[in-house]
Amino acid sequence: MGVFDGKVALVTGAARGNGEGISRVIASKGGTVVLTDLSEKVTDTAKDIGCGAVGYVMDVCDYDAVKRVVDDVVAKLGRIDVLANNAGITCITPFLETTDELRDRTLKVLQNGVWNCTKAVLPYFLKANYGRIVNISSVTGPVVCDPYEVAYSMAKAGVMGFTRAVAVEYAARNITCNAVLPGYILTNMARETAERSKPGHADEIIGEIEKGIPMGRMGTPQDIGYLAAFLASDEASYITGIPVIIDGGNALPETNAVGGQK
Repeated sequence: MGVFDGKVALVTGAARGNGEGISRVIASKGGTVVLTDLSEKVTDTAKDIGCGAVGYVMDVCDYDAVKRVVDDVVAKLGRIDVLANNAGITCITPFLETTDELRDRTLKVLQNGVWNCTKAVLPYFLKANYGRIVNISSVTGPVVCDPYEVAYSMAKAGVMGFTRAVAVEYAARNITCNAVLPGYILTNMARETAERSKPGHADEIIGEIEKGIPMGRMGTPQDIGYLAAFLASDEASYITGIPVIIDGGNALPETNAVGGQK
């Protein structure tokens, strides 16, 4: 038997990357996964996963749209047991060049998206007296920072505060809320960011990053999936309100220059 047998998980930003990784792992452990994303590719990803997975095109920034999807899922599948708030965007721009529009867009997706999805799902969790929320934050903001990441860092640090607040408010109702803090994960988005930073040399950029990671490699969406699945399972029923760093040890060294040692 799988640890998610009979359970339904809703994963945002699931067309690719970490959201797809989370969805695949939960499905492999017996869960019925509802994948959501702005991209219409989400339906193809759901079909490829199989195991009863379904895809919805959904904008996490639009509360009414989120609620419609959540209500439809419960009407069709009878329940939602797990919410994985993964949808996100990057923002790597010098602070003084970060427009208000870019700042607000970053906060809207990374913070309001988590707020909207949690708010839409919580009434069903309360009715069932059961629920598991896993928020994908980041090491960037709560733990470390690099230049040009002010908006992103602020947003991801806010996700951690939200996680703790929801955790303590609903702990007595058998609802847990934890956060995954990824470091460098080799997603399509990460590769695209590397390509933008040095066109035609993405592999070179990725290789240099990996030299500075104690484990010698970037993480994979499957790595994120296994951690998120654990936190969303009953095996983690006494864990709530915590950040879990998954970065191959990258935040450990006092000096962590690319490829260098102190």
